Amino acid sequence: MKETGAQKIIFDNPLKPVQAYNLAKATGVEAIDRFQLILEIFTRRATTTEAKLQIQLAKLQRELAYAKEKVRLAKMGEQPGFMGLGAYEVDVYYEAVKRQVHTIRRKLKKIRTKRQLHRERRLELGFPSISLAGYTNAGKSTLFNSLAEEEVPVDNALFTTLSTTTRLVKISKRNFLLTDTVGFIDRLPLTLIEAFHSTLEETIYSDLILLVVDVSEPLNVIQRKLSVCLQTIERIGAAGIPIITALNKIDLLTEKEAYQKLESLKDATPKPVPISALYKTNFDALKNEILKILNNYVRAAITLPLNSETMSFISSLFKKTYIQTIKYANNEAHIILEAIPWFAEKVKNHVEKLDGEFEKL
Repeated sequence: MKETGAQKIIFDNPLKPVQAYNLAKATGVEAIDRFQLILEIFTRRATTTEAKLQIQLAKLQRELAYAKEKVRLAKMGEQPGFMGLGAYEVDVYYEAVKRQVHTIRRKLKKIRTKRQLHRERRLELGFPSISLAGYTNAGKSTLFNSLAEEEVPVDNALFTTLSTTTRLVKISKRNFLLTDTVGFIDRLPLTLIEAFHSTLEETIYSDLILLVVDVSEPLNVIQRKLSVCLQTIERIGAAGIPIITALNKIDLLTEKEAYQKLESLKDATPKPVPISALYKTNFDALKNEILKILNNYVRAAITLPLNSETMSFISSLFKKTYIQTIKYANNEAHIILEAIPWFAEKVKNHVEKLDGEFEKL
């Protein structure tokens, strides 16, 4: 510590409170473990109320697990990182933390209810949904910006995105909902997975996962991170959803390096497509893969009598389906459209209520 002038010691493995206490006592600086480091990074990156509450919840759940030990050590003598707990009795401190946990869970429940309503409204739109997933700092937000022509925060750092953003994107005249999600990380503590479950579960409800992988890194690192991502997708219950692997940052590789890495990864990655999210390289190939998987559209011919109610319905169809042609003749509207199967069924039911005709083509 003296040689380097370090202000903190970080351990890659978990530390018990007594270990952190003894290390702090011996060195005069705070000692933290991997979990606390991730929490510190998360705290700096959190911008939304939900992300901040989720981080607080993870911190407090950890406090509960170690409350008794931390209070006992704090009373022995003040050490860096032990935050003046000496004034507390164990039971008082434990109950205070429990109350805070209860309050945060109540607030998060309200936010999750609101998120559920938003999800239901998005379903009403009738558009297939795509979730971006991948290891932290793989370039998900850059890909999101390029596909959605949006400006969500992008940074060459861990956990720039700690909450989800959903936008409407158009690929080959068809509308899709694209969601940017929180990045995965190796050995992400279970407490954090639980705390961020509502954010991660956006992936579960998607029709397709775009798994973003940074191929500019050494092959062994890519393979390890890819394995972590696929395991995390399985852990959150999204294993049955189709996956396209966007092998990102090929602009940082020579042609030979890119070829060698693609050959090495082709069997380990589901539907790999090499891209550069920054320069939109090979985006046509990526979009074609997306359309192949999400091309289960129903094509239908609709005939509707013209009146104020049907005109309102036709207006909504322009927003929610892909209308190929529309002609007006003999006081009727003749429409040919495409929609995803479950939404086409809703359209059919509505058309029949309006005394119209619906025919699959």
